[in-house]
Amino acid sequence: MNKLTKIGATALCGSLVAMSAANAGDLSVTGGVDMSYTSFPKQNSGNPIGIGSNITFGGSGEMDNGWTVALSVAHSNKAVYSNTNVTVTVPSVGDFRISQGVSGSGIDRMDDMTPTVWEEAYGAGLASGIDTVSGASAGTNIEWTPNMTPSGITARLSYSPDVGGSGAADKATAESSGSVKKSGYDVTMVADGDATPDGLTVYGGLSMVDTHQNGTTYNDDVNEMTAGIKYAVGSFTLGYQYSKEENGRASTLTEYNNDGYGITFAVNDDLSVGYNVYKSEQTSTTNIETEASSVQVAYSAGGLSVRLAEQTVDNQSYSTATTAQRDATTLSVALAF
Repeated sequence: MNKLTKIGATALCGSLVAMSAANAGDLSVTGGVDMSYTSFPKQNSGNPIGIGSNITFGGSGEMDNGWTVALSVAHSNKAVYSNTNVTVTVPSVGDFRISQGVSGSGIDRMDDMTPTVWEEAYGAGLASGIDTVSGASAGTNIEWTPNMTPSGITARLSYSPDVGGSGAADKATAESSGSVKKSGYDVTMVADGDATPDGLTVYGGLSMVDTHQNGTTYNDDVNEMTAGIKYAVGSFTLGYQYSKEENGRASTLTEYNNDGYGITFAVNDDLSVGYNVYKSEQTSTTNIETEASSVQVAYSAGGLSVRLAEQTVDNQSYSTATTAQRDATTLSVALAF
């Protein structure tokens, strides 16, 4: 080890001591299980019984200088690695979150914010193949949530150095050799509470992802936007959202325009019903619209949740084939621990 390295390491250690936690951090474990039965009347889908297990490790601590740190490590079905994120809260500045594979960051957290009692219209057991906005969330990213915005306004800025690379281990890098996507930037904003009339939420986001442009397949960057509105009045919640993606392709599959809306009704504190629709038009040599709709009923009592969804998908994955017209009924029982 040379002298310069020793000096740098000593200085870093001194800084870490000054910022050390005043109190020992806490680590907790939460989890749950989902059990489902899905029926596809138009096809033979095999065994319809599914089980999903989820475990999340959460940690938190506070430094001497007033900064707080929060950790979340999640595993999804069959202990498959899902995501890890670390959030550092700096007083008078805001939250800084480093995320690996977290779908709820950047513009991707707004892929579909229409009201629902369980899942999106395209996520209740039958895959639709619909292309929604994703922005820079696919790659490991850093997101800043400033805390100096007016009451009721939540703004976020997200950046990923390489949208095609995600989930690198400590002292390592990650890349996707088959991805043309490079660095990406997202900005989102939500207005509710003190910033809007009672029950009204307005939100929107923009994203730009650099691409490797070769002039033949890609000749522009990926640009995405979304905007939506929700209104809760009495037991009803209504919402509409629009999103658009220009994927930078030079010729085919150049654009997606999406419309989603939903309405939910809370029968009481435990029982709710809802209806959701999501339409996506693909601009190509032949324009095709995929539509997913779902009627859902959800009941919860303590850590038990029971959900039933009747779902229809027309032109699945932007195909007009007969096999692309699909229906499904899904019954789900979930337990949280």
